[in-house]
Amino acid sequence: MKKLLQIIGAAWGAKKIGGGKCGCIGTVVVFLILYWLLGYVFNVL
Repeated sequence: MKKLLQIIGAAWGAKKIGGGKCGCIGTVVVFLILYWLLGYVFNVL
């Protein structure tokens, strides 16, 4: 369940942050960064 929430949160954030400004590569980079950060946060909690 944590992984699903982590993926959904990272995808939503990447769409909001990198949606139109950064292009496809920027969105993927933002997704990976958010995925890593959310994984760290879920492990701490």
